[in-house]
Amino acid sequence: MVKQRKLGKSNLAVSELGLGCMGMSEFYGPADEAEAVATIHRAIELGVNFLDTSDAYGPFTNEKLVGRAVAGRRDKVVIATKFGFERREDGSWLGINGKPEYVRKACDDSLRRLGLDHVDIYYQHRVDRKTPIEETVGAMAELVRAGKVRYLGLSEASAATIRRAHSVHPITVLQTEYSLWSRDVEEQVLPTVRELGIGFVAYSPLGRGFLTGTFHRAEETAADDFRRTLPRFGGENLERNLALVEELKRMAAAKGVSAAQLALAWVLAQGDDIVVLFGTKRRKYLEENVKGADVRLSAQEIGALNTLFRPEAVAGERYPGMRGIDR
Repeated sequence: MVKQRKLGKSNLAVSELGLGCMGMSEFYGPADEAEAVATIHRAIELGVNFLDTSDAYGPFTNEKLVGRAVAGRRDKVVIATKFGFERREDGSWLGINGKPEYVRKACDDSLRRLGLDHVDIYYQHRVDRKTPIEETVGAMAELVRAGKVRYLGLSEASAATIRRAHSVHPITVLQTEYSLWSRDVEEQVLPTVRELGIGFVAYSPLGRGFLTGTFHRAEETAADDFRRTLPRFGGENLERNLALVEELKRMAAAKGVSAAQLALAWVLAQGDDIVVLFGTKRRKYLEENVKGADVRLSAQEIGALNTLFRPEAVAGERYPGMRGIDR
């Protein structure tokens, strides 16, 4: 069974490995709802009690899927969802919205889709630079007082934004990309959340599947796989990054584990205050990834991985122009 960790100074304990449900509905090729629901049920059996979704995934359909999957199991799971990426039913994108009136409406809509009277964590998915963070978090705090939300979170917020938000209402958790090949949070963001007693959830710990060692060419993925649009997955960047992963695979084989398990173990080893959120839509990969929590790394092994994946060795940004990232 997967062990648990507390998020920041709160009393909220979640499994040290959480399940990101995004790919079950969109972004990574065809969806299989029956397998997705079975994957969520298997996760719960293994002690993975932390499920992550968003109104943007689908759009809207992922929350419905998660709601159906946890029906009758609500007391066994901690559910986090998000608002901020405003989309139409046809999937088109309207932008990032952090206006108070939108926050309230988005929460009510999410609860209806999930079939719940409250969610455990409500994140602002991305910072709306047109709306003061104080106004957005003020509206989120109203949801806590109304009993619709237990704890508040931010995603991809800068250190300065985190401090401003936390001064309005306690922020329990920050969710931001963190992995062997995405280590920019180490400079300012991680020290800030640790100073303030805020938990940290690392999403995409496997580099959107790249660090599993199974990704070779973007053109081999589904036509609607959004990794085709990411700088790290194409051209010369891809060739340089594949060389890093080959070395990762070699190190993993020498230890008798998979590249994915080694990559997950590295993130878990960065601190007991970090919860690792991996995404999968299949039981096979869920079960493989969960075993990553059992992998123990020596100081020498951590040092070797740090050197291999030093920030300057990774080619390409996480997103084109780092759009939507608060820096």
